[in-house]
Amino acid sequence: MALQKSLNLNVYAPALVDDDKRPLAIIHGMERAVPGLRLAWTLSEKGGFVALPRRDEWIAAERTDGGFPFLCNDDESRPVTLTGWENPSGLAVGSPPRLDVHANLPLDAGGIAAAPDVLEAIGEKARAVWGHVSPSGYNEVVSQQFRGPEEEPSATSHGLPGLLRPRYNRAAEIPHYLGWLNYWSSATAEALGFPDSARDADLLSRARRTESGGWVVRLTDAPLDLGNPVHLEALLRAYDRFPEIGGRSAP
Repeated sequence: MALQKSLNLNVYAPALVDDDKRPLAIIHGMERAVPGLRLAWTLSEKGGFVALPRRDEWIAAERTDGGFPFLCNDDESRPVTLTGWENPSGLAVGSPPRLDVHANLPLDAGGIAAAPDVLEAIGEKARAVWGHVSPSGYNEVVSQQFRGPEEEPSATSHGLPGLLRPRYNRAAEIPHYLGWLNYWSSATAEALGFPDSARDADLLSRARRTESGGWVVRLTDAPLDLGNPVHLEALLRAYDRFPEIGGRSAP
């Protein structure tokens, strides 16, 4: 599958347990969120499409890396992918292993329109703590923001704030960083003090409540472009609003 610009989704949830039904719920939820999507293929070692005529049975029987196997559509011009695995690193100091769910959508009008619904569907079906959708390449920017508690502050890309490395995070419900679209469980929203009617009018104009009581919060109308001063200012303003994110203050 050719490398293309994409929207990358990352969602963090409690690890799977025996006979966990969440993988199929996540898959079905994503398919419902994207018109016409069918994740009925995987890739061979040579990168070719492999059809999965009994996909649901295959997924139910597999626990690849403590998660679920790689799935995709069969459209090389607009690839959509989904997979999940267990990460032994918890979301905070001393917390248990977690389930990482990753998906990719095309960075085009259709993918951008579907992204909020996809994030909400996967976040809810995974029973996620938090997650985000951001353009490809954004995680590299975030990686430059991380530092250890004893490390001296250093210059970061675009003047973004330094963030505590995830393994030092004090509470699982506190996000490690912000993305373009942010999924916050009810526990995360409560920990962040969101929403505050006096301070969050702008964010609330681009946010929506989920069925479980969480939120999908969009920082900018279009996907984040840190070369756009308006987008950069929106991201910096959100970091100022939520100093708990990235361990910059105690929750």
